[in-house]
Amino acid sequence: KIRLDDVLNIEVRVIGYNIRRSKYEKNRSGKCLLMQIEHDGQHRVIFTGSDVLIEQMEKYGAEVPFATTIKKIDRYYILS
Repeated sequence: KIRLDDVLNIEVRVIGYNIRRSKYEKNRSGKCLLMQIEHDGQHRVIFTGSDVLIEQMEKYGAEVPFATTIKKIDRYYILS
């Protein structure tokens, strides 16, 4: 497991993901994203309730695996 903030602005490779109902439901969608990444040659897992990242993975999930950079713009995380 790795914190999302620990990989900001660093290229990572998304190797898998899963979207499920969140236990906490603090976000608009009530969903949680489990994103499997490869970082520094190690497989890691990120958990997030970011609605923007969830929407992007729902849209581009068929492209997995892919390289991306996670960025924070104001209060939002995005894949770029």
